[in-house]
Amino acid sequence: MQHNQKPSNIQLFLAFFRLGITAFGGPSMVAYVRKLAVEKKGCVDEGVFSDGVALCQMIPGATAMQSTAYVGLKVRGATGAFAAFVGFGLPAFLLMTILAALYAYGHSLPVVLSAFSGLQAIIVAIVANAAITFGKNTLRRWQAFLIAAGAATLFGLSVNPIIVILLAAISGLVLVEKKSPNPKSSPGLDQTRHFGKAILLIVTIAALSLSLLFVFNRTLFNLAVLLIRIDLFAFGGGFASVPLMFHEIVHVRHWLDGQTFMNGIVLGQVTPGPIVITATFIGYVLAGLSGAVVATISIFLPSFLLVLGITPYFDRLRAWPPFSPIIGGVLCSFVGLLATVTARFSLDVPWDVSHILLATGALIALLKKIDILWVVVVGTVLSIMIFP
Repeated sequence: MQHNQKPSNIQLFLAFFRLGITAFGGPSMVAYVRKLAVEKKGCVDEGVFSDGVALCQMIPGATAMQSTAYVGLKVRGATGAFAAFVGFGLPAFLLMTILAALYAYGHSLPVVLSAFSGLQAIIVAIVANAAITFGKNTLRRWQAFLIAAGAATLFGLSVNPIIVILLAAISGLVLVEKKSPNPKSSPGLDQTRHFGKAILLIVTIAALSLSLLFVFNRTLFNLAVLLIRIDLFAFGGGFASVPLMFHEIVHVRHWLDGQTFMNGIVLGQVTPGPIVITATFIGYVLAGLSGAVVATISIFLPSFLLVLGITPYFDRLRAWPPFSPIIGGVLCSFVGLLATVTARFSLDVPWDVSHILLATGALIALLKKIDILWVVVVGTVLSIMIFP
């Protein structure tokens, strides 16, 4: 793929597949997507890419994954979006499926038990760090603190997360400061490529697939519907999906226990790609390879379709005055959600001096911006050494 030359769909797939192999760090991967698309390949210019990141941050889903779809969309339309999106996510799916299979056969081995015992404490630190980082960027006024505290209280009382998010959106409309509409001129819709046919085709295939699952495998149908719903409400990036999954899968449906779910998050951290690849683990544990495939498609498809559907209208949507405070309220609710989940995850850890030191060390390392992959790798080695 040569600089400034329009790449083919296969070239897009291969370029993003190579990037996806090293896609550690969740949202931080947006910077690497930019480097590939803007600097190395010259697929899109800086301004177009920046607009795409703004779009991906404002709609639900994993931001880094969606940014790849946006680049592909600008380069080759709907097929380009699909090629880039699948290419970027495929390495994470393949590796997580392999790790889930190994976990299913070996999770009772002493060395695995030792590793996961310590890593549970590190996961608490990872979620706490996400809450702190997210909070610093989001809670800049007392009104935002109020919405976050209210959301944390409702989440703590096990109120349905979707209800909490909707209440936060309404609160944002009332309490969050309204910004002036973006004065940037937006292109006329007649100048923008529309992707209605592609969206209709994908939705039709998805609906038929769900109908078949409803008839032949109700468990997979229920899993698919749940993960689709979670993805549609995962404002704030992929990390927002994990607390929703934890609430629904562990507390509401009891499909997995808290410890197994946390082990899935650990595997999600040591694989490339967004943290929501944990859905692949959940699907595999529940229903084997077919469960992994259904879960993965379900947790990514809605946000992919949102990129396709909203991109032509994004400038007009961003200029709509209520849009910013509504999104602001939703983002505040996720700070509360992350705080609640930090507390809930901590209840599943057998706290002693070693676990406390591990969690504290991991949190300090993360706050010092040390790469999350190294925190998990070092934590794994220490866990095997420390815990019998």
